[in-house]
Amino acid sequence: MTRPNQISQNAINAQQRSSAISRRQFLRGVGVSVALPMLPSLMPRRGFAEELPKPVAGLASTATGAPLRMAFMSIPNGVQQDHWFPSDDFTLNDSMAPLEGLKQHFQVIGGLDHQHATAGRDGAGDHARASATFLTGARARKTAGSDIYVGVSVDQVAAQKLGHLTRFPSLELSSDVVRNSGSCDSGYACAYQYNLAWSSPTTPVSPEPNPRLVFERLFGAGDKADRQKNFAIRQETEKSILDFVLEETGDARRRLGRQDLRKFDEYLTVVREMEQRLKAAERFKDRPEPDVQTPTGIPSDFAEYMQFMYDMLILAFQTDSTRIGTLLLAYDGSNKTYPQIGIPEGHHYLTHNQRNPELVKKVAEIDKYHLSCFAKFLEKMSKIEDVDGNSLLHNSMIVYGGAIADGNRHSHDNLPVILAGHAGGALTTNRFFKAPKQPMSNLFVTMLNQFGVETDKFGDSNGRLVF
Repeated sequence: MTRPNQISQNAINAQQRSSAISRRQFLRGVGVSVALPMLPSLMPRRGFAEELPKPVAGLASTATGAPLRMAFMSIPNGVQQDHWFPSDDFTLNDSMAPLEGLKQHFQVIGGLDHQHATAGRDGAGDHARASATFLTGARARKTAGSDIYVGVSVDQVAAQKLGHLTRFPSLELSSDVVRNSGSCDSGYACAYQYNLAWSSPTTPVSPEPNPRLVFERLFGAGDKADRQKNFAIRQETEKSILDFVLEETGDARRRLGRQDLRKFDEYLTVVREMEQRLKAAERFKDRPEPDVQTPTGIPSDFAEYMQFMYDMLILAFQTDSTRIGTLLLAYDGSNKTYPQIGIPEGHHYLTHNQRNPELVKKVAEIDKYHLSCFAKFLEKMSKIEDVDGNSLLHNSMIVYGGAIADGNRHSHDNLPVILAGHAGGALTTNRFFKAPKQPMSNLFVTMLNQFGVETDKFGDSNGRLVF
């Protein structure tokens, strides 16, 4: 029986005859389904840019020709605003303290709103509306049935235009449960509350909550059926997925330059460590919550869970498996408790604090806890060298925020928005940018244009956000 991903001798001989190995040849040598980092020696000798998309509109690349990435992280229940926003001179407030050492890599944007998340004639249901509106800029139809309707999300607009450039058009992740049926918030369907990405007004793109399955998707071999078979084989033999997929890559690896070989081995070390973390999480996980089946691979510690998903997104970007991602950190309206930081009360309950000082402080601590995980993500991104010599973070646009501003009042103006990354040098960072009051959709128009999608309209936009 032929082993999955076995390298044919002809392919190896062809590589040995070539004076310069290309990324495509290398991928063919190690199995096309394995995620590999982008390395300069896998590009033509004249420079990496000759094999990368040219830096023109419509090709999701930076001015150097390196890939440009776009990601969106959604936080639940708004923030404690008097602990969140920095001062005019960009002195960070309490909640953003974990980001102090990364100020040169992000900007905080004020003045943006999502009016379609407000009640209007629809009454209660702000959390469902906020989640549905966050990346669509559209008003969700109030229904608990199958006739859901909202809009296409900004990530999917980009994916539908440029997703063909990578193995996966986009990657949707969640560090929370996923529900797509039933009623969840005051007559709104659960699909609104548990999905960020929408490929059409009626079609949510459900996120993957299981880091093991994301890992298998990135590094597994073959289609879904093949990956399931391979997983079963590896479980029987206790073999690492990297050993299983990369065991015959010796000849291909010898074609790498010395510097890239070091980077490649460092990358494989990180991937192997992640697999070991996954195995540990699968072995020592708490019992699932009542009525919610916890898939294998989900750790009991929420910070570790979020970090897994952040790391999966980094690997997907580093290997150019996708250039577009979303991560739902927790569904809007979540009443998750945080005993690991000494907060046993539910998050949603705490946000309705009527300005009680003790409860206000706890909400601010939860905001800080979320941002500490985001800071680790940005730190890792800033230290990973991209194919053009800049960092992954330099060549990215990353939005962190939500469509509820103040959780106590359920307000939807002056939203909490962090824009991290430099878009290859196109974005100004290290500042608090107070924009004139305008729809958050204006920011998305600007990001789409920067990504190469030619449009002057998205959601409820009335122009572009001019920095």
